[in-house]
Amino acid sequence: MSRTYILTLSCPDRLGLVHAVSGFLLERGGNIEEAAQYNDPATGLFFMRVQFSCVQLTHDDLRTQLGFFATPYSMRWGLHATAQPMRTVLMVSKEGHCLNDLLFRWKSGLLAIDIRAIISNHRDFYQLAAGYNVPFHHIPVSADTKARVEERQLEIIESEGAELVVLARYMQILSETMCRKLEGRAINIHHSFLPSFKGAKPYYQAHDRGVKLIGATAHYVTANLDEGPIIEQDVARVDHSKTVENLSAIGRDTESQVLARAVAWHSEHRVLQNGHKTVIFK
Repeated sequence: MSRTYILTLSCPDRLGLVHAVSGFLLERGGNIEEAAQYNDPATGLFFMRVQFSCVQLTHDDLRTQLGFFATPYSMRWGLHATAQPMRTVLMVSKEGHCLNDLLFRWKSGLLAIDIRAIISNHRDFYQLAAGYNVPFHHIPVSADTKARVEERQLEIIESEGAELVVLARYMQILSETMCRKLEGRAINIHHSFLPSFKGAKPYYQAHDRGVKLIGATAHYVTANLDEGPIIEQDVARVDHSKTVENLSAIGRDTESQVLARAVAWHSEHRVLQNGHKTVIFK
């Protein structure tokens, strides 16, 4: 039976890399269905994503042989079976627009994810979770309990085998320890006013300043608040006629769309990290 895989890799650039990768797959009966590559002249790195089908070898056999193949090229690589959707845990506080959007897209078959659990520091969305038959974990957090809460959150994430954690408007700052443990597999969403409009009620601040653009940024979580590698951004143009409520509504829609695209690309293994930046093979 033919199986479909996605191979992602990065390594120092050199002549013949595309030929070497395609040759490796051909020799093992691999049929390339989609391929994209990028050479970064600033870092001297080569990035590639290949989707292929293979009859001759199992996933484990491919991984073993890829390990031998990649070593001389100093490759960082990953091999992913497309038949298995990405196990995902969502985290949320009291704003549910991104949560609701992701749940709907997931159930509609628009995202290659498997939502295993929802974690929240409030009870607001337990009924929404129940409607989608997703376990809901209410874990209140305070400054005194933060360390214990994060231990419990990580227990849930690991027990569900989550490859992706989405902070769908989870309004708590993660500790440096938790950020390290979730490095490369946690995505956050925030309004693009940051850092210009920090603190409470950013849309009130934006309205007061008469902004002409509002937007959103999805990025990987790092210990530096809202400074992780950017995956996706978008903006909406506004004018003087918009009220604070209008700005908030437009902002929620933009946040939902930006986060959904970031989750889709990550779950399809289209995002490769390049230092503080990302390479996106759309």
